[in-house]
Amino acid sequence: MKGDHGAGEGGTQCTVLWTEGQGEKGQAGGPRAGLRPHALWRLLDCSGDMVGLDTYVREWPFALQLVVWFLRGVSRVILANNPLSGALILAALLWASPWQGLLGAVGVLASMLTAVLIGQDGAEVTAGLHGYNGMLVSLLMGVFSSAGDWYWWLLLPACLGAAACTFLYSGLSPVLDRWDLPVAVFPFNIVIVLYLLVTRPDNPYFPHYPSLPVGALQANATELNTAQLLQGIFLGVGQIFACDSLGPSLLILGATLLYSPLQALHAVLGSAAGTLAGLSVAVRHGSLYSGLSGFNGALGCMCVGGLFFTFSWRSHLFAIATAFLCSYVDIAFSNLLGTIGLPACSWAATLVVTLMLLLTGRGLATYRIPIGQVRSPEHNLSSRSQWKAGNTLDPDSTVV
Repeated sequence: MKGDHGAGEGGTQCTVLWTEGQGEKGQAGGPRAGLRPHALWRLLDCSGDMVGLDTYVREWPFALQLVVWFLRGVSRVILANNPLSGALILAALLWASPWQGLLGAVGVLASMLTAVLIGQDGAEVTAGLHGYNGMLVSLLMGVFSSAGDWYWWLLLPACLGAAACTFLYSGLSPVLDRWDLPVAVFPFNIVIVLYLLVTRPDNPYFPHYPSLPVGALQANATELNTAQLLQGIFLGVGQIFACDSLGPSLLILGATLLYSPLQALHAVLGSAAGTLAGLSVAVRHGSLYSGLSGFNGALGCMCVGGLFFTFSWRSHLFAIATAFLCSYVDIAFSNLLGTIGLPACSWAATLVVTLMLLLTGRGLATYRIPIGQVRSPEHNLSSRSQWKAGNTLDPDSTVV
């Protein structure tokens, strides 16, 4: 979504404050007294949007600049804008499946290079905005492919699908900008559904598994496995990247935590809400255990719980409500589209969050952040008075 943040001014002020107090601390506690605050500020520099890094990147060789843009594009999938988070996520995907990690990387590069070739805005390319939709398309092609891993012909539709996402993004962006709405993952959802409709499960070149409705087609087991159910909450975060392994999912959650603790908290809460929603309507236990019931809830909860709206007790409650709504809509879409063998993808979270952003009145709308000024939830919270006063839009803002 458009929206996708910074530590520039805040990081500078923190560094100044620490420098001013360094002399007094050094006299009181010796050299070790200054190590802890120094390490803390270093850690803070690596969190959030890392906008300070952009100053140094301009002087780097193009290949290294491309790596930073690439990693920002990877992190955009989880609604972050941090190259270190992107590196952790890519490592998690390679850990779970080297083939899936390769497909995801190819999707990001194909989407970014297409944006460069057709002359898209340079700030959008460097911020990784033309990458995350391409990554999702290529990952889902690999997940649904029934040809197995290392089926090299799949790289062809992966590249074409990622390139198509860039065209759709550039076409939808000016339309949605009129209502100050993010493009989000509309391109991904459209392209992957079109690809699956074109190829069909029995395609001789690009066969894929058909999707099944999440509503129980047969009676579930009488007892739930509590350990697997709790594990499914964390897998719901990994399923945002179509990852169903616990270790890599926890690493993805750690990447989210590095970017924003508030965002990580809402990711887990949203996934838990999705699991509860699935339990309430008796979806297949496999959907609960694998995290498929939770990832749309996680996305919706993160968007409302501090990313597109300033964090407060009211927006926090709205975020949890959004998570439940996203999950129920996802179940409905999955049952509907599953009858023709199609997945619901992240249509539920995309549509519900868009509706939330269109709300008016004195409720949630009073906490709405202009899309061009969206950054990490912590930065949004600290700078609420600035954006509310109508400051100039920041070209480096996060757009997811």
